[in-house]
Amino acid sequence: MISDRIKSNLRQEFKTSLLPKVGLVILIAIVFMALFAPVLATHNPNTTGHFDDGNAYPPIGVSYDSYEVVDGEREPYTVEFSSDHYLGTNNVGQDVFSRLLYGARTSLLVGVLGTGLAVLMGVPFGLVSGYYGGRVDDAMMRVADVMLAFPSLVLALALIGVFGSMSIPVPDPIVTAGFAEGMPAATTLPGTVTLVVGLVTWVWFARVARGEAMAIRNEEYVKAARSLGASNATILLKHVLPNSLTPVIVLATIQVAAIILLESSLSYLGFSGTTLSWGYEIQQGQDYLRTAWWVSTVPGIGIVLSVISINLLGDWLRDSLDPNIEGEGGGA
Repeated sequence: MISDRIKSNLRQEFKTSLLPKVGLVILIAIVFMALFAPVLATHNPNTTGHFDDGNAYPPIGVSYDSYEVVDGEREPYTVEFSSDHYLGTNNVGQDVFSRLLYGARTSLLVGVLGTGLAVLMGVPFGLVSGYYGGRVDDAMMRVADVMLAFPSLVLALALIGVFGSMSIPVPDPIVTAGFAEGMPAATTLPGTVTLVVGLVTWVWFARVARGEAMAIRNEEYVKAARSLGASNATILLKHVLPNSLTPVIVLATIQVAAIILLESSLSYLGFSGTTLSWGYEIQQGQDYLRTAWWVSTVPGIGIVLSVISINLLGDWLRDSLDPNIEGEGGGA
């Protein structure tokens, strides 16, 4: 389904542009840390109590001033970092580095699975709408317009209220195999959030697929297939769908980043269904920004790097696959 011309465009754009290389390196690093979190983590991310006399440890190379009360008087002292906690600890004494790794798992799982669900819902819907046209198209697109009328976050919150909280424990094969003792035996997948982000974002794939189907249905090879007696289902599956995938792939790549942001927003508001989430970490650390800024800053950096790396790869795909766009590498 990928022609030699498209492969050549992808290679050429990747060679001539620095940004997709940067995005790929960052994304590979994040995926690696998420996959091997039980091995790379220095502590169980759920274990509390890692304190320095009640104070959170700062990241390596950082110190901050605190105080203790002695005989009714404030006695200032400096809280030093601990080499056992690379990025410090949070307000309840949990290791920030370990929670960063496990938070990446949640964000990537929701991003990929939510995008997959949106593709499975939106692409068939859009292809049928665009291929048949007429009243069928009008009716189906009005449904899509209703979905687009609501802001994504507001709609997601409403759907979470309808479905309730659902968390799915996914067994960790690394821990099960005995390579990481003391780590969580399962990763919690926020099932409701994954379902909701798919329901919120499917409409974008539907509109893209509809546009492609409307253009392809008038192509000569589609007319030839129809004249030979091919059914509409056969034409959709064998001719329209394969030739509609290019913009869908580009949109899916960029949509993963958008869903990571949406999941982080929902977990920040307390609707994720798991505490091992970057958005939840930011929410937990917002009251300590003046004294323990790293609690919110570290997961925030994780979100920024993930979104930027995925968007850079999405831009590379767009510039390579769309001949009407001039990219940094010179586009087609």
